[in-house]
Amino acid sequence: MTVFGVHTGLQHTTTDELIELWRRIEAMGFDWISIWDHFYAADLTGSPHCLEAVATHAALACTTERVRCGSLVYSVGYRHPAVLANAIATIDQLSGGRADLGLGAGWSQIEYDAYGIEFPSTRVRLDQLEEAAACVRSLLRDGSTTFAGEHFRMTDAQCDPRPVQEALPIWIGGGGERRTLRIAARFADGWNVPFISPEDFARKRAVLHRHCDDVNRDPAEVRCAANVGLAWREEDFEAQFGNMRMMVRPGVLTGSDAEVADRVGQYVDAGADQVNVAIRAPFDADGLARFTSAVGIASA
Repeated sequence: MTVFGVHTGLQHTTTDELIELWRRIEAMGFDWISIWDHFYAADLTGSPHCLEAVATHAALACTTERVRCGSLVYSVGYRHPAVLANAIATIDQLSGGRADLGLGAGWSQIEYDAYGIEFPSTRVRLDQLEEAAACVRSLLRDGSTTFAGEHFRMTDAQCDPRPVQEALPIWIGGGGERRTLRIAARFADGWNVPFISPEDFARKRAVLHRHCDDVNRDPAEVRCAANVGLAWREEDFEAQFGNMRMMVRPGVLTGSDAEVADRVGQYVDAGADQVNVAIRAPFDADGLARFTSAVGIASA
């Protein structure tokens, strides 16, 4: 059964607006709500107006009752994995065992540069992602963690109090076929990729499954999710995505109700276990309600 969720951007909004939005999304019948991890707006405009991710993840956990509370995805360049694991363990307690943790290599150089955070090469950032995924998975699931990597080191490290969930789900975000999908195959319970066509999603999912075979992992153990935009009108599309609008165009739903439902069906046929509607301010809650009717989501 396909899970439907909403990925809520944190730029150009307020905490009050987000809390009201999250409650409406839950009432509409969606089963997942997630936040992103940026310090600047994720639209290449250079706007610094963006709420912080860990705090909003905790707020999401506290102001909802039923949905999974996810993150897509925390940049491993911003937080040491032990600090992040402890934060997520607490968020899992706040949510009553509904938290999911997503990790990614990071990409928005403008915010790294603004805050003086090193933005290394893609290879190094993926090395950091691989090490961080190993550390976080162990911290959240094992009694103690000892790890000696190039970027992170731990000695008998413990995450206590523990999460409510014995195996808190870990997601890897990104579409890199050589490294990112191999990291997902090794460490993830879920893989997420944004704004690509159903055809590209199917191809990358097949690559992920080959990596799973290479590391002796059952591909069915890794849930596959696509983030898609939603723009019933062209002006809504431009307002949400700004300078990124042409980059994300292949993964944005548009057209009539039937056309949107058909496109979602293409993602499901391509192997998507989960489809998340990625929205950012100005939020169109009425458009989300129209989406639920188009694809047959029953209100909670």
